[in-house]
Amino acid sequence: MSHTPADVVTVRLWSLSEDVSVEHDEGRDQVVIRSRWGTDRLERPGPEVREALRRMELGPVVLANAADQHVDLNAVLIPVLDKLSHLVVHTLGVGDLRGPLLSVFPVAQDALFTLVLLPDRRALRLPRGMVLTVLDSGLSLEAEDSPHRVVLHRPEAALVMAMLAWPVTPDRAKAALPLPLQMTEGIIRYLAAAGMASPVDDDAYDDV
Repeated sequence: MSHTPADVVTVRLWSLSEDVSVEHDEGRDQVVIRSRWGTDRLERPGPEVREALRRMELGPVVLANAADQHVDLNAVLIPVLDKLSHLVVHTLGVGDLRGPLLSVFPVAQDALFTLVLLPDRRALRLPRGMVLTVLDSGLSLEAEDSPHRVVLHRPEAALVMAMLAWPVTPDRAKAALPLPLQMTEGIIRYLAAAGMASPVDDDAYDDV
């Protein structure tokens, strides 16, 4: 099956949940973050952390755009955002001006979101008991054991999700769908990180 242009680039975006408010206590040199889970405090945060949180409160941002180009994101921003993972919304954007593909929302205080590279030949599928709800903004996915809720904003993300109703390997999904390979791979990685795409235990489903 032919694919759409391969030069479509996906973008990782970060924002804070809508119920989160960020206050800067200059007297105590701390940032106070209030949410449904209570209050989080960051002691002596650097200017890059303050600016990133300010921008994330307004909406999804590319972290590299929220910090000085010389800042090491993995050393400065990522550790802080990992501690605040229960407050962070992860969005997969794409550079075609048609809006984001999907967003992952934390729904539990222990919500951790880690993107990892997935083996191309290891089958994945949607979790049993997943609940699919139609929203004005797209399709919402929720699972009993997942600390995240996923909203699929665009049909491309729904196509990938539908493939995972049965065991399928990432490489087979990428070959079957008329989407840029990077887009399909990104959607699967986000679903897996949110607990909405789990490895199939039966080795018979491995692609050999």
